[in-house]
Amino acid sequence: MYDLVDYIVKQFVGPDHYEIVVVEDGDKVDIKVMVDADYVAKIIGKSGKIAKAIRTIVRAASHGMEQEYSVYVEER
Repeated sequence: MYDLVDYIVKQFVGPDHYEIVVVEDGDKVDIKVMVDADYVAKIIGKSGKIAKAIRTIVRAASHGMEQEYSVYVEER
């Protein structure tokens, strides 16, 4: 899932302006996208549509897996 989120975020923001942190806790995995303050709006999108789409894609890609994935967008 890390690679999928990295690929999607890279389409909106250059690789120098974000980092991805994966936190595993048993069967739950949190993927935190830490984005520079100037670029947060590009990842969140108008009314949060891009962030919601990223979450939907990750949820669909992880369907049937043992772990549950959550994606969070945060400012660094």
